[in-house]
Amino acid sequence: MTPAIEAVDLTRRYQLDGVAVEALRGVSLTIGQGEFAAILGPSGSGKSTLMHLLGCLDRPTSGVLRINGVEMSGLSDTALADLRNRTIGFVFQSFHLLGRTTALDNVALPLVYRGVGRSERRDRARAALESVGLGHRMGHRPSQMSGGEQQRVAIARALVGEPKVLLADEPTGNLDTANGAEVMGILDRLNSDRGVAVVLVTHEPEVAAHARRQIHVRDGLIEKDTA
Repeated sequence: MTPAIEAVDLTRRYQLDGVAVEALRGVSLTIGQGEFAAILGPSGSGKSTLMHLLGCLDRPTSGVLRINGVEMSGLSDTALADLRNRTIGFVFQSFHLLGRTTALDNVALPLVYRGVGRSERRDRARAALESVGLGHRMGHRPSQMSGGEQQRVAIARALVGEPKVLLADEPTGNLDTANGAEVMGILDRLNSDRGVAVVLVTHEPEVAAHARRQIHVRDGLIEKDTA
């Protein structure tokens, strides 16, 4: 079976004030279809850089990256954005919801870029919101919802396009313990019931414990991988 993600010797170098900074120094890993993996590491370890590369939000300085069997290096920016939209769902710590837009329209937004018709968009957005327990909040704006509810809207938005991979960057970072546990429960169910590959970035061991595989990153390298 084609891996969901395959990275071979990825590096990422930045120039800061004329000084080269090696954020990643040769990372190789494979995430299988339906796998649940957590990437852990202290601040500055390279874990967020790795997440951005795996999500095709940035390009590596060198190395090979394949998403669902498609190699990224040969894709134009437009083709890369299209593959990202159709293959990868994102959940961020800060939710990134449109403040003046209802939950329903926030969730439907990725389908606009696919050219999906309005009626189908709204039907699929309703189903996604219902799947995270927010069928009763579809007409509410983010300011009318709690942090936990906003994160569930963000998860529904990530799911509406039926992605192969869901990338979650500190998804419980802005939530209290109860809401954080609820969000992790949703991610657990998405992985076990739908077979969505979940890659979670966190610095919290108790959050990482939800994953069956833990990848520890330090100084731009994989220090330990429980695969």
